[in-house]
This record gives sequence, structure tokens and C-alpha cells, in this order.
Amino acid sequence: MDYAAIEKITGQVKAENAFVGKIKSEMGKVIIGQEALVDRMIIAFICGGHILLEGVPGLAKTLAVRAFARCVDTGFRRIQFTPDLLPADLIGTRIYNPKDLDFFTRKGPVFTNILLADEVNRAPAKVQSALLQAMEEKMVTIGDETYPLNAPFMVLATENPIEQEGTYPLPEAQIDRFMMKCHVEYPEAAEEKQILTRFGDIDVERIEKVVSPSVVAEKTPLIDSIYIDDKLIDYIVSVVNETRNPKNGDLARYIEYGASPRASIALMKLSRGLAFVRGRGFVNPDDIKDIGMDVLRHRVILSYEAEADGLSSDDVVKMIFDSVEVP
Repeated sequence: MDYAAIEKITGQVKAENAFVGKIKSEMGKVIIGQEALVDRMIIAFICGGHILLEGVPGLAKTLAVRAFARCVDTGFRRIQFTPDLLPADLIGTRIYNPKDLDFFTRKGPVFTNILLADEVNRAPAKVQSALLQAMEEKMVTIGDETYPLNAPFMVLATENPIEQEGTYPLPEAQIDRFMMKCHVEYPEAAEEKQILTRFGDIDVERIEKVVSPSVVAEKTPLIDSIYIDDKLIDYIVSVVNETRNPKNGDLARYIEYGASPRASIALMKLSRGLAFVRGRGFVNPDDIKDIGMDVLRHRVILSYEAEADGLSSDDVVKMIFDSVEVP
């Protein structure tokens, strides 16, 4: 693709991504800081992916998701995952009506646009399996019938990293369905002071609806047309392949299993999404590196040696990016 064509795409992106700044502005009415989280929610939404959020309680994860759902004018449901939760509590069930002598279907909270699955790792395997089908196939089976979910459909699931008692570890297959895993960090001191100062004025109802899902869906062809050079595609392949067949000796000891081609696809799609949010019609290496940690941290399975050496998946993913030459 020549320079003029790339410049044309960049002009289109700048003309079409105005809603991104408006979403950030509206969410800023109730969310102090957390810019990375807001960016990731926007990118995942326009790319049609799901997010796993990891952070201690009290960091406004639920508030951020509610605020985002209001900005993009979609339905929102929150379900608290607990050990006694049943698949029917999530997807719905068939109920007998004695008056009509027949069954009818009562749909569950999964029939929404944005679903907040709070403490997802507290639910047993059957519930996680039901959620997996919804995330992957965008449909659920109730009895003998299969029902399509609302479009768009996005799952934001939360995990508490400090309390593991009474939890069921998410299967690798389900974790892989999350396009990103994001760490929600503590606020800076100045941000926390602002939270205290503005606490009484924080109200989601103040947020204005910025854009509709149908308008966002219209941006998909433009996002898919954002230019990514063959060398950058090779870079993505090299990074993901390094998780499977590491050339670095230390990495070979630290990685039990690497990422699948789904990670490569996600990294390419999200890099384009990040370029769109940043107002560019082309992907650069920084886009890939900036979003790469969120794409790979939950897809790289560490060995016992890595745990013995006190390394986290973030440490290993950073080593991977450091070992692959940037084009």
C-alpha cells in the first residue's frame, strides 16, 4: 500500500473516531484515572472481544463497566458468581406453566449486550462451560432450543487475585476466549485525593449516551482496513512463536505451554483497534507492544521453575518482547 492510500485511511480514521474522545470524557465524570482500562474496554468493544479484569476489590471495576455500557447505549447486566450458582441462573431455563399445560422459556441475564461476570472464578465448572459457549458462539442452548444472544455481546469478567479460597480455576480453554486480560491497578495518590473530593458527585446517571452499537458496527470495515505492514505481521508471528519455541534458554525453562494462533489473530485485531483509537490509519510496533501484554499474559502457561524463581506471566511476556527484534 502506498503512502497516499495510508494517508487517506488516516484521514478517515480521524473523522470517524471522534466518539472515542467523547466516551473518555463522559466516563471521566465518574471514573478517576484508570485510563488504560477505559482504553481497553473501548478497543475490545470495537473489535468484538471479551475482557478478563483482575484487581482487588474497590477499584471501581463495576462502576467502570456500568458507565461504559451507558456511554455506548447498550443493555447491561451484572451477575455475582458464587459456588452455588447454576447454569440456569446464567442462561435461563424452561419452566412449566400449569395454566397452559406447557413449558415456556425464561431467559437469564446473559441475554444482554454487556455482561459483567463478577468473580467469575467462584462458579463451578458447569457454569463456566455455559459462559464459554455464550462467549465463543454468541448463542446458548436452553432445553432443546438454541437462542442467539443480543448483538453486540461482550463479557467483562472480574477476578480477585488475593483471595483464592473457594474458587474454581478457570480452564485454559475458557481463559483463551478472553481477547485480553487486564490488570486494574491502585490509583495514584493525587487520583485518590480527587476520588475523595468528588465522591458525592459520582453518579452514572449523569453520563450521556455517546454512540450507539449500530454506529460502532459501521466502523468495522474501516478498522479492518487499517494498514499493517508485512514486517509487523512477521513481528506478531515471531512474538507468539517465541511463546511456543523460545530461542532464549531461560524462556524455554519458564514456559510450559505457549499461545495459540488465536493470540496472533487477537494481537493483530487489537493493534488495529489501538491504532484507530489513537487516530492513525496504520499500525506501528508500539501498538503491538502496548497491547501485547494484555493479549499474552493469560495465554502463556508458566512452568514450576518460573514459579520457583518468583516470576509472573508479565515478567515472562516482557522477556519475550525483549528477545524478539523490532522491525
